Amino acid sequence: MVPLVEQPWLAVATVLSLVTVLAIGVWSGSRTRTPKDFFVAGRAIGLWVTAMATMTAAFSGFVFLGGPGLTYRIGIASLFIVVPVGFTSGLLCWLLAKRLRMLAEVGDVFTIPDALSYRFGSRLTTGLGSLAILIGTLGYLGAQLLALGILVETMLGTRHLFGEQSLLVAMAIGLGVLLFYSVIGGMMAGVYTDLIQGAVMLVGSLLVFGQSLRVGGGLRGITSSILASDGLEGFFEPFGRVPFSAALGFFFVFGVGVLGQPQMVHKFLMLKRVDQLRWMPLVLGGSQVVCLLIWVGIGLVVPALVAEGRLAALDNPDAATLQFLLGFVPDALAGLVIAAALAAIMSTADSFLNIGAAVLVRDLPRLFGRSLDRQLAAGRVATVALALFAAALALGYGDLIALLGTFAFGTLAAALAPALAVGLSWSRVSGVAASVSIATGLAVNLGLEVLTRVEGLPPAMAHLLSGFSIPSAVALATSFSVLFLLTWLGRDGSRDLPGELREIVELGS
Repeated sequence: MVPLVEQPWLAVATVLSLVTVLAIGVWSGSRTRTPKDFFVAGRAIGLWVTAMATMTAAFSGFVFLGGPGLTYRIGIASLFIVVPVGFTSGLLCWLLAKRLRMLAEVGDVFTIPDALSYRFGSRLTTGLGSLAILIGTLGYLGAQLLALGILVETMLGTRHLFGEQSLLVAMAIGLGVLLFYSVIGGMMAGVYTDLIQGAVMLVGSLLVFGQSLRVGGGLRGITSSILASDGLEGFFEPFGRVPFSAALGFFFVFGVGVLGQPQMVHKFLMLKRVDQLRWMPLVLGGSQVVCLLIWVGIGLVVPALVAEGRLAALDNPDAATLQFLLGFVPDALAGLVIAAALAAIMSTADSFLNIGAAVLVRDLPRLFGRSLDRQLAAGRVATVALALFAAALALGYGDLIALLGTFAFGTLAAALAPALAVGLSWSRVSGVAASVSIATGLAVNLGLEVLTRVEGLPPAMAHLLSGFSIPSAVALATSFSVLFLLTWLGRDGSRDLPGELREIVELGS
């Protein structure tokens, strides 16, 4: 890889990106004086900032690096992750956004566990939700830090200097900048960086998609090259190079599981006014569709270039995006996109650090009847501890960015989506049903994830668990089933709801 100093456009873009992030961190730090500022950006964020922050929190390194790499590995089956974007923004806004923001009006709701506590009045439900968020946050942070390390390693050419320790050094560099930014500015730094970098991501995605079509000779040329390759059999099969169950699992987990993603739904607690949600599905959904063009474009053109011999086969699929940008895209555009990806990864990591820190210093202590008086200072300390632990997880996981991200997404989906989506829309759901659902989703997803890594499984079981999304899909379906079953058979939870809360839950019913 060519060192950064020999690529002036990339050097300028990288430096500007880092300086911008640091400047916003300093600016936000001067305005972050209370836990409310640190955890929900003062609850004073507008429509466009919220939409961009939600989009970048959902995508970032997963879309820029993980998505094209996963497509290179398994074919168009990876697009089953992308297709649900057409309706997920509507689901988020219609089922969750308004109710969450109204909860924030009537209660002291800064976090998703706060919302669970206020809705169900159960320490067990709140505690299990906090645990699920903490586990999912560590997995997601690991994916972001791994993407950040790969990006910095490529840009700085650290492999030439540090050999096998190159990724570790690169992650340390990126982590240092991230921690400065996150510890000082908190969520306020994250959302305003997201606004700027989200706009850059949209422009970059459009331009890179056009460039990928030009380089590959259009969709016809790309398709012909891949079909003619002996090494890419099954790439364009209806379910790619994975079993039908895996592709279906992707669609289910990423279509419905989005309702349990705290990095997204947490943003709705920051809105200044409830009526700003009117245009949120259009703004959020439109920005997501445009941004995903980079996944589709690079994910298709890189296998075609490898098939034509214009690009060497990739040892690491996660390098697909960077190999294309550095080899087939004008320096100015490559610099723009890499800078956007770098900042987006850090802003998303900042969101997860903030959410995880809130669990440690706000949600869990209150379950034991304790409340930290200095939540702002404690939150900053917790941010550092979470970042270091997640970095160690990323280095030890030993798999693709997209797969680490899929595991984290699935964990949060299985544990939280039923309790949040159904619990906030159906007054009959009790704290017992929500608690058992969260525990079931968490236990099943983690148990199956561990089982998939056990050697010597019976062939039938190994084949059943062979899809990347199978554990998450099974766990999510089981969690929903348990919630519905216990709600139908158990005690009517609506009896315990005060009138004000009942009105929010039964909104529109």
